[in-house]
Amino acid sequence: MDKILNNLGLCMKASSLVCGTDIVCESLRGGHVFYIFLANDASDNTKKKILDKSKFYNVEVNMEYTSLELSNALGKSGRMVVGITNEKFLKILKK
Repeated sequence: MDKILNNLGLCMKASSLVCGTDIVCESLRGGHVFYIFLANDASDNTKKKILDKSKFYNVEVNMEYTSLELSNALGKSGRMVVGITNEKFLKILKK
């Protein structure tokens, strides 16, 4: 498994991320999301919503992974959107 995906699993165990389109958007509005993973196989509506919000709030989006890869990394099924809420983990993920 990819190093970033391994670290994403650690990030989840540390309660440093949020999952789901609506929750990520809400957290973006509150200034709590610093980076977003958006599955490249997400629906066009989901992509548009997340990309528009992230652009408005100036948050980087990574579309490198599929929903299956994100889901496997987190140990939960059907994950399309994941927001990182801890800046320290963001530094680890970007290494």
